[in-house]
Amino acid sequence: MKSVLFFFCLMLSLSNQLFSQSQPYNIVFDLTTSDTAAHQRVIRWSNLILESHPDAKIEIVFYGKALDMVVTGKSSVSTDVIKLATEKKVTFAACEHAMKVFNINKSQLLNGVTTVPDALYELVIKQAEGYGYIKVTN
Repeated sequence: MKSVLFFFCLMLSLSNQLFSQSQPYNIVFDLTTSDTAAHQRVIRWSNLILESHPDAKIEIVFYGKALDMVVTGKSSVSTDVIKLATEKKVTFAACEHAMKVFNINKSQLLNGVTTVPDALYELVIKQAEGYGYIKVTN
């Protein structure tokens, strides 16, 4: 009986050590919609994550009609994007392939927004690096 109790206590101790270790909070958001409610939602989520996990790494990848969120004169959340991007708290990455399709050049992007050659490849790479993947939809 003592050996069973000892084994149980040992296993409990080991499981606490395993689960209490800090894991990095890395997340990549996949955004393709022009819906401004989704744009506001991903900004809100990013801010909430940063409040509770200031060291979190967040990247938002834009392609398709979502590019409006990071284009000067079209974004409904431009102030938030510029603030988060220039403070280096969130990476905003626009797909260069999609930019060509929608005739958007880099000079039209909000301050702090970066570009990636291929959004889908960027999403795959981030997941391979251990980032959690979230698809932002309407």
